[in-house]
Amino acid sequence: MNNKGNRKHLTFEQRVEIEKALTENKSFAEIGRIIGKDSSTISKEVRLHARVKERPDPGYTNPPCIHRKKCKMTCLCDEQCGTMCKICKKQNMRCIDVCPAYETAECEKLKKPPYVCNGCAKKSHCLMPRMFYSSKYAHDEYRSVLVDSRVGINQTPESIQSMNDLLVPLIRDKHQSIGHIYATHAEELGCSRRTLYSYINDCVFDIRNGDLRRSVRYKKRRKPTKAGSKDRSYRQGHNYEDFQDYMKEHPDTNVVEMDCVEGKKGESRSILTFTFRNCNLMLMFLLEYQDQECVLEVFVWLETVLGQEAFKKLFPVILTDGGSEFSARKEMEEFCDGSKSTTVFYCDPYSFWQKGACEKNHEYIRYICPKGSSFANLNDDKVRLMMNHINNEKRDSFNGHSPYELSLLLLDNKLHKSLGLKAIEPDDVMLSPKLIK
Repeated sequence: MNNKGNRKHLTFEQRVEIEKALTENKSFAEIGRIIGKDSSTISKEVRLHARVKERPDPGYTNPPCIHRKKCKMTCLCDEQCGTMCKICKKQNMRCIDVCPAYETAECEKLKKPPYVCNGCAKKSHCLMPRMFYSSKYAHDEYRSVLVDSRVGINQTPESIQSMNDLLVPLIRDKHQSIGHIYATHAEELGCSRRTLYSYINDCVFDIRNGDLRRSVRYKKRRKPTKAGSKDRSYRQGHNYEDFQDYMKEHPDTNVVEMDCVEGKKGESRSILTFTFRNCNLMLMFLLEYQDQECVLEVFVWLETVLGQEAFKKLFPVILTDGGSEFSARKEMEEFCDGSKSTTVFYCDPYSFWQKGACEKNHEYIRYICPKGSSFANLNDDKVRLMMNHINNEKRDSFNGHSPYELSLLLLDNKLHKSLGLKAIEPDDVMLSPKLIK
């Protein structure tokens, strides 16, 4: 083998080769060449897993004492016979049982390589303690250590309490994600994210899996629905295929995904959202009615507060779905003076994944306003508050940074000033219905 020094654990097959080679009196260097390991690895393996082989019968001949040649001990029994005890033939008078100075002799060969008796010619009749390397015993011991080291809680009661005090208010009360918490408190937690999930699953803390956002299953997907027979002439030349062709010609163009989030069924109110693909920043606007007029009012308002140049820079391409509220494509693509403002494209029917960034961000809205809840108590201030808390949630996909932090680098900061976007302290971020109550 030529993979010497591959830094991998020894396998059971390699341990069998070591045992076989020790029986054949091969050196550690030779064994290392056979299995592709360094000789020091073989030496450590043998010394670590060598074990004493016990005698089968407790009445077996005494192992020799280190004092046997010079021993003159007498009268260890009740009789004053004067005979040296080491040559006494009486029953139950073995040195190992009665002599206080008895010390078992150890073979000097075991103090140097190969440290075991596997290849010794005298191993069958040697009376000294014998050390053997067994591949099965060594591998079982290795597996036991490997598993046991990962069992249990590697924390002190004080550290567990400290972690509990940190996590409970952030997860249960403010509904923050584990990723967001790790972005700001990794050093305080002192364990990996996977370990933290295990602790929560094992009920180490006062929070449970049910308190986490994603400890639930996705519901079963519906079967595909056929598209209706509505008038879709406004989509001509602006379908998703046309969007892909446009992006091939203009690969550096920033894309903004647009959609609406509905409230309680039967109510007219909805939330219009814009999601910037390059940083996942989401803008949110409360609509009194989910129709073309209310959507166009938002476009006019953005043109007014941002100015035409900033609007064209921020919204060069908008990708949305085929909802009726977005059917006024020509009006959305023009400023009030009739000049070109943006280019609008439409996803394919029932293909929500084509604007995945927007759909993913809607999940954060649902943490605050669960599906089916009413938007009747919402106002512009509450929607702005929701928007700021969502945009300040730190994301794993951004290496522990929030969309707001990235947007300061990637977008015109005039957007932040005009719409009231601001930073929120990580521990103050709340994504639960309590935020707007």
